[in-house]
Amino acid sequence: MNLLQRRKLVESALVFTLVALLHPAAPVCFAQRHNAAGKSVAVGSQYDTTHVYVAPEDLDAFVASFTATFGGQGSKKVVANILPEPSSTTFQYVWTPVGTLSVFAFTTPIPFPFGSERTGYLVTDINEALSAARSSGAEVIVEPFHDPVGLDAVIQWDGGVKTQLYWHTAAPSYGPLDTIPENRLYVSPDRVDGFVRQFLEFTRGKVLTDDKKADAGEIGTPGQVFRRIRIESPFGKMQVNVTDGHVPYPFGRELTGYQVADLDSTVAKAKASGAKVLFEPYTAWDRITSVLEFPGGYIAEVHALKKQ
Repeated sequence: MNLLQRRKLVESALVFTLVALLHPAAPVCFAQRHNAAGKSVAVGSQYDTTHVYVAPEDLDAFVASFTATFGGQGSKKVVANILPEPSSTTFQYVWTPVGTLSVFAFTTPIPFPFGSERTGYLVTDINEALSAARSSGAEVIVEPFHDPVGLDAVIQWDGGVKTQLYWHTAAPSYGPLDTIPENRLYVSPDRVDGFVRQFLEFTRGKVLTDDKKADAGEIGTPGQVFRRIRIESPFGKMQVNVTDGHVPYPFGRELTGYQVADLDSTVAKAKASGAKVLFEPYTAWDRITSVLEFPGGYIAEVHALKKQ
């Protein structure tokens, strides 16, 4: 399925479910069910979205710059209340070959705790997902609620990492990504082991590498070392940066890392479309990495793998 077909599918779902919101169906039962088989509740990494919050006046410039840099396109914009409390946002999906975004441009104050969640994970069943999250040790900080395309909840892992879980009324069908984006976390030494244990139990993932003496130049402090944990799960990739909190800007502000074939050409496209280079390309152990800021303030790491 190409990007245009994907866009039409989700736009149809948005229209359908907006009507459903105006004419609510019977109450949903949120009784807990245990995932007895111990299977992951993930649908696939192509359905996991980075949550991006921008000012309304920056929405078009952000989407134009991001898609000019990575390819892909945005959906039609929809204005709706997508939260459990009164609010209004212009919402837009953005599909690219390197990852998907959920972009929010609120015209009202954003109810707590929204805006602090990093990502949205599509799950096969919201009840099973919340049961699995609680069993792993995470806490549910926002109980399930309706949004224009289904049901959502927010969980919090050890270390304060917040993730939104969502389930679609009309199941989407996206093709695989060219490269899988990397959720980038900064966690303290006090909480990292608890976080990793919880996350692996919930996702049924695995640790690919746990380097306690990684080159800290890749997070802005050359000549030093840090602990870097890379995880892979049915929800995608993750890099956990374990630091003492002495991290120079913009590190710690980037939510996601995007893998590209050619970093130089990607950075050139970003600059031509209005993005800023906050961290010039740096050659680390297995990649060349840079940090970009797009119109509206969204900060992202971008990297290309080194040729072996």
